[in-house]
Parts: sequence; C-alpha cells; structure tokens
Amino acid sequence: MTSGRGERSPFTHTVGDTAVIVTRRSTLRSIAEKLILEAGTGINMSRRRGAVQVKFGKFIGLILFVGLLYLLWQIRQVLLLVFAAVVFATVINKPVQWLQKLGINRGLAVALSLFTITCILLGAVWFVVPALVERLPQYTFFSEQGINKLQTWYQQIKGILPGDALADTPLSELLPQVTQFSPNWIGRVMAVFTSSLDFFLNALLVLVTIIMLLANPQSYRRIFILAFPKFYRARANKITTECESALTGWVSGILFNMTVVTLFSGIGLAILGVPLPTVNAVIAGLLTFVPNIGPFLSVIPPALMALAIKPWLALAVVLLYVAIQQLEGNVLTPLVMKKQVSLLPAITLMAQVISAVFFGFLGLFLALPLVVVLQVWAKELLVKDILDRWRAPKREIRPLAINPQEHKLRHPG
Repeated sequence: MTSGRGERSPFTHTVGDTAVIVTRRSTLRSIAEKLILEAGTGINMSRRRGAVQVKFGKFIGLILFVGLLYLLWQIRQVLLLVFAAVVFATVINKPVQWLQKLGINRGLAVALSLFTITCILLGAVWFVVPALVERLPQYTFFSEQGINKLQTWYQQIKGILPGDALADTPLSELLPQVTQFSPNWIGRVMAVFTSSLDFFLNALLVLVTIIMLLANPQSYRRIFILAFPKFYRARANKITTECESALTGWVSGILFNMTVVTLFSGIGLAILGVPLPTVNAVIAGLLTFVPNIGPFLSVIPPALMALAIKPWLALAVVLLYVAIQQLEGNVLTPLVMKKQVSLLPAITLMAQVISAVFFGFLGLFLALPLVVVLQVWAKELLVKDILDRWRAPKREIRPLAINPQEHKLRHPG
C-alpha cells in the first residue's frame, strides 16, 4: 500500500526490498561468523602461546633446580660444617640461657660456656692421646716384648698341630708386617692427622659460626623462617622449636649414656686387669656418641692389650663390651629417650652408612643429629600437614536408570 503522495508505508515491503534485506542479513551473518571464527582462532592461538610459555617456564625451572642440586652437592662439606655449627650452637644455647637466668650477661654467658666445653674436650684429648701414643705399643705385639711373646705362642701352636703343619713355616712369613712396626707408629699417624690444615680450618669455621649463631640466634632464626611462605611461617617456627627440643633432648640422653658406659667400662677393665683401664673407658664413652660403629671401634685397643697378656682375656674384654652395649641399648636408651625423640636401630644404621658413603667421616659423625632433625620435619610437615589432611576424592552418586514401563508397574496411577 502507498500513501496519497505516492510514498510507501514503512510497514510494507516489496519483493525487491525483501531480497535486499535478506542479502544484508546474510552478509551480516557471514561477517559475524567470520568474527566469531577469528575470535576463536585468536583464543586458540593465545592458549597455545600460553601453553608454550608454561612448558618453557617449567623447562627453565627444571634446569635451575638441577643446577641448584649440583651446586649444593659441590658445597656439601661446607653445608655439613654449617649444620654441625647449628647443632652445637643449639645445644650450647641451653647452658647459655641458664646462665642468663642467673643474671649473667649473654656475651659473658656464651664465653663461659664455650670455654668450659673447650676445656673438657681438650682435657679428654690430652688424657687419651699421649697415653695411647706412648703405652699402646708397649702393651701390644708392636713392642719387642710382644714380638717375643708372639714367637713363644707360635712355637706352642707348632707343637700342638698334628703332622707338623707349621714345622717349616717361619713366623716372619706369617706376620711379615708385625716385625717392621716401630713403637712410634701411632705417634706418626697422630702427627699427620693433627697437622692437617683442612682439619684446623674446618674446626675454625665451625667455631666462628657457633660464636656468631650464639651471639644473636633470633636474627638467624627469623631469616630461616622467612624462607617459607607467609601462611606457613608460624607453623615453621613451631616445627623449628620442636627440632631444638629434640636435639637438646637427644644430646642429653647421649651424654648420660656416655657417662654410664665410661663408668662400667672402667670398672670392668680394672677388674679384668687390662692395662690403661681409665683411658680405654674414656675412649668407650666418647665413641658412644657414634652408635653401632663407635662401640665396635672402642673395643679394639683394650682387646689388643688383653690379647698380648692372655688370649682368653681378650675374649673376656669383648664379652664385657657386648654386655655394656646391651645394657645401654636395651635399658638405658629406652629409659632416657622415652620422652625424647626415638630412633629405630635399622634407620640409624642405614643413615650412618649412607652418610659415611656420601660425606665421609663428617657425615658419619653428623648422621644421628641429621636424622633427628629430618624425623621431626617429616613427622610435622609431611605426615601431619600433608598426608593427614589428604582427603579421598568424593564420588558422584548417580540415580539408577529405570525403565518407564517398570516405573508404571511399580507406581500405578
């Protein structure tokens, strides 16, 4: 329809107009589809770029992690020395705090504690080492008297064995190295050991680090806590306190065991008549700090001395040390450590072997403190904070599909 002036009504369209509108709509639709397609392509490209960036970031992170592990492995001895300083500082901090409660300045308390401990250690070394260097060769087969006694025993054994098995075998062929030992061989070994520059430098590094840690322990502790995320710092501080308590408790128990082992060893060796009973007892007590391996090493000097006197006496010494170690392991350790951190014997032995293989003597010496600290962190961080809070995934319960005809039979109407 048209108006009086020949113009078309806005509500009327001709066939041509409809075709134009349809064409425009199809054009707009195609443009919209192209825009959507381009937008989707852009999103896919951005996702691909993001995925590539994530993979590249993980690759860089892996390289940095491997590099960090390699760096830590290269400086492992320094890290062990620092750990030794931390352990000693943690233990010495207890008497320092006790002296502070008596009204003594912290600096003076640190000096008094270090001086007392150093005097005790140097006194033990001064008491043990000269006696071993001077008298051990005299009471073993390394002296002229011991060689003569060994030859007498050898002649007796030759007469006892049937068929004259050792008739034509001189003693020098059986023990070619014994007659070549000099009475001062232990002195030379100790001289080489004590003159080692590395030993004194390491000891100096540990001592200086201990003094620095004791001077202001809270500052170093705060730096360590800042290495954790903010939400976990309070928990890390609590775990660090538990590590401190575990270390001090373990050291207290070890010191008690060392004292008891020293007393029983000295009394037993004196009753058996073994030379140098006090020196051997001190050695047994000091080596108690290294479980499993220390007692085995401590029995060697008194057993050699006893063997030079009478063969059965050496067996008696070995039985004495076995009895003392059974008392220490089955009675004293459970009694003293029942309120402290407990270490399983198998884990202790494996930790010592692994530490000795990878880190040498220093690793063997620090194996037990390291296990104590790692056990606390594993219990608190891994078990309580991660594994105990790990919930099983919830399973979605889906309703059973029922046939409509069966539903009508069950619910008629």
